Amino acid sequence: MGKLQGFDIVFTNNKVVYSPGESIGGTLRIRTGTSLQYKAIKVNCQGSCGISNKLNDTSWTLSEQYFNSTLSVADKGSLTAGEHSFPFQFAIPADIPTSFEGPFGKIVYRIKAFIDTPRFSKDYKTQKPFYLLNLLNLNEIPDIEQPNHAVTTKKFTYLLVKTGTLMLRSCSDLRGYTPGQVIRLATEIHNKSGKDTGCVLASLIQKVTYRTKRPLYDLRTIAEVEGAGVKAGKHAEWREQIIVPPLPQSALACCSLIEVDYFIQVSLRSPEAVVTLPIYIGNIAVALSPSSRSLASSSQYPSTQSHSPDRLTPTAPPAEHLGGDGGAVGGLGPGANEEIPTKSHSQQDPSGQTAATMSPSAYSHAPGQRGTDGGPRGPGGEYAGAAPLFCVSTGATVPFYSEGSATPVPTSCSLILPPEYSSSDYPHEPPPSYEESCSSAPSRSDRIP
Repeated sequence: MGKLQGFDIVFTNNKVVYSPGESIGGTLRIRTGTSLQYKAIKVNCQGSCGISNKLNDTSWTLSEQYFNSTLSVADKGSLTAGEHSFPFQFAIPADIPTSFEGPFGKIVYRIKAFIDTPRFSKDYKTQKPFYLLNLLNLNEIPDIEQPNHAVTTKKFTYLLVKTGTLMLRSCSDLRGYTPGQVIRLATEIHNKSGKDTGCVLASLIQKVTYRTKRPLYDLRTIAEVEGAGVKAGKHAEWREQIIVPPLPQSALACCSLIEVDYFIQVSLRSPEAVVTLPIYIGNIAVALSPSSRSLASSSQYPSTQSHSPDRLTPTAPPAEHLGGDGGAVGGLGPGANEEIPTKSHSQQDPSGQTAATMSPSAYSHAPGQRGTDGGPRGPGGEYAGAAPLFCVSTGATVPFYSEGSATPVPTSCSLILPPEYSSSDYPHEPPPSYEESCSSAPSRSDRIP
């Protein structure tokens, strides 16, 4: 290997996950076989974000830097044969975003080390990544503990001359979740027509926006549940649940180039009808009230009825023939309700691999992290762990490291991602934002053969 036999960066306690405002420290270890002349030995700590409009391209179209600090640990001199250690420490700024890796951009943090040698000699360099977790506390989001409602109506034509009306209403038990929690979803369908509907589909969808000159949207279906259709003239209900897998958190505070959003989309294939429930994925779970905690422990589902107008997220104005209380269509009362059976549940990766996450043991300490609030909850609302699960990737392979004080060992595994919502770089129509979904829009009438 020549003069230099070893050149490594070792973090204190092998810690690889840090919080904004913390200090990151470690040791630069150098092993030489013979004497090595140098002009300077430097350590650099930096964080940046880069995005591109090409898949997995590292020649960024746009980039922004969060910090860049360099420390000289040794000035001009000579390293004798043997092992040498140089400690270093840097202060991490308080206003920086969580680490993130996607197919069109990254937020990365790394420590770099350099040995500058005299003229005509070879310079040496090495680097090592670390990860930042800027906790998203769901309790700081207004009305996060409230159920999320959405409703739409659809007028359609079938058999050329016949018309019918369909109402699709859906509701989730909360507006924010952490990985490992269960999304309880209740859906109500009124089919006032002589035609059976197609299957109903509920999907947890991730939308990542890369703000290049022409904004690029990457949409992925994280989990998908399919239910049977509704018979002609029937009023049916469907209750299902989706387990939130390890996912990057919603939003990326302090980052202006990448945005992460999640929503639940409930749709019918025939006639086409869609409602959207925007949700947040965070790191600190919602602190449930006693009544909400009782609901969670009893495994009940939210009601699709919205008793407060400000709690309703309409995706289309209600049809005139519907009652003011959103009751049954065409006089169908509660006695006419039917249960929709579930046909399939796409929650697991077909390969059987688990999602790539950062173990809670990777944190030696995270300032601001509350042990009773972090991590997923069990069926009764209890917490399954003291530290939040941490995922930085939307599906790209990223390095993660083992627990404890052993030397970090790279591992890789794919995120739970059933069929993609869109494989196109530029989907024809990105999903609506939270504000857009709250605004009224005229219902469309489509002709169904």
